[in-house]
Amino acid sequence: MKKILIVGAGKSTAYLIDYLLQKSQSEHLFITIGDLSLDFADRLIQGHSNAKAVVFDCLNPQVRQQHITETDLVISMLPARFHVEIAKDCLRLKKHLVTASYVSDEMKSLDEEVKKAGLVFMNEIGVDPGIDHMSAMKVINQIRKSGGKMILFESFTGGLVAPESDNNLWNYKFTWNPRNVVLAGQGGAAKFIQEGTYKYIPYHQLFRRTEFLEIQGFGKFEAYANRDSLKYRSIYGLDDVLTLYRGTIRRVGFSRAWQLFVMLGMTDDSYPMENTENMSYREFTNSFLPYNPNDSVELKIRYLLRIEQDDVVWDKLLELELFNNEKKIGIKNATPAQALEKILSQSWALMPDDKDMLVMYHKFGYVLNGHQKQIDASMVVIGENQTHTAMAKTVGLPVAIAALQILKGNIKKPGVQLPIDSEVYEPILNELEQHGIRFIEKQMPYFGYNPDKILPV
Repeated sequence: MKKILIVGAGKSTAYLIDYLLQKSQSEHLFITIGDLSLDFADRLIQGHSNAKAVVFDCLNPQVRQQHITETDLVISMLPARFHVEIAKDCLRLKKHLVTASYVSDEMKSLDEEVKKAGLVFMNEIGVDPGIDHMSAMKVINQIRKSGGKMILFESFTGGLVAPESDNNLWNYKFTWNPRNVVLAGQGGAAKFIQEGTYKYIPYHQLFRRTEFLEIQGFGKFEAYANRDSLKYRSIYGLDDVLTLYRGTIRRVGFSRAWQLFVMLGMTDDSYPMENTENMSYREFTNSFLPYNPNDSVELKIRYLLRIEQDDVVWDKLLELELFNNEKKIGIKNATPAQALEKILSQSWALMPDDKDMLVMYHKFGYVLNGHQKQIDASMVVIGENQTHTAMAKTVGLPVAIAALQILKGNIKKPGVQLPIDSEVYEPILNELEQHGIRFIEKQMPYFGYNPDKILPV
């Protein structure tokens, strides 16, 4: 019997665990779920005979190594900062590893040793990163095999609320870690290449420089640039591509309103504020406004941000109760970003029967036989409820399928890697289609860069 250890039983594990439990009889699996909360892990198992729950403290080396020793493969669903210690234990104890997180420099540094040990450390095998890599490489490789040359690649992903559960003015609810949403785009300028010219968007302009896209049946969306669109250029074999742009999808109007938080300084995570434990939402908002004994908080923010009375952005701020004097931040020495996260979590929580929506969109521009062509590929997945979300499905299922493929010996290439080889992505994408995770590809008129013409920049 093959043994799998899943560490971390958070929001994205519902489908992952369900899939492996369903496969446990036919594939002879035993699954151990480790989490700080034994009760929480136990509830996910639901009394299944081929699984058990254990208390797992990732900061305790003895506990880590005890449970890793007893398994064949580890799936780490912990926050990314904890993966490296798990990885080092897996290397020492000769166990395979799967994560949905970006490959860190520390993880990458283990590559040679992992190869020598004949182990597979598969990373970036969730949705973004994950399904984006696999679906992109599938089409890019098809274009190359047909004799085409890639000149443009754009890719956008967003975790949103489904239309039937969209009942706030922001058209948004948290389906992933709220902290990551609040801090999105920080840590340096967004960079990409567009029509042969490198472009940069500093954080203070990021949410005002959006792209627009439309997905049939679901309407219009906007996207802001990811921090580094160029990091996958060599990995995808697109070193000479003229346009490479990756971004995050939101409903139209979200970014313009979010920019107000950036302008005020509410997304700053670099310093603690005083007395936030007892600070009201109104006092928090007023903290970022000029002193004026004659004007209300509402008037000051309208004047500072130049918000007209009939602007829908004003209604969005009211909906968040930013001027409420009764509700408290309730966090000691909170940074502005932590306080804002607390406020947003009150308004943007996914309710038990709410459904979320995962949207992904790729655009491929290429030249074939002297003609410019374009393929658009889009994927939309709707969740079931607060637990079985589209986010959990699109993160958890690729992780689970990859783990099983490794244990069955279908993924053999050793090393610290991403799912960009056909032996990895073809079976995973095929199986995802059976679970309703599929792309609709369309040949489109080409609207991108003309390589025979030098354009002004």
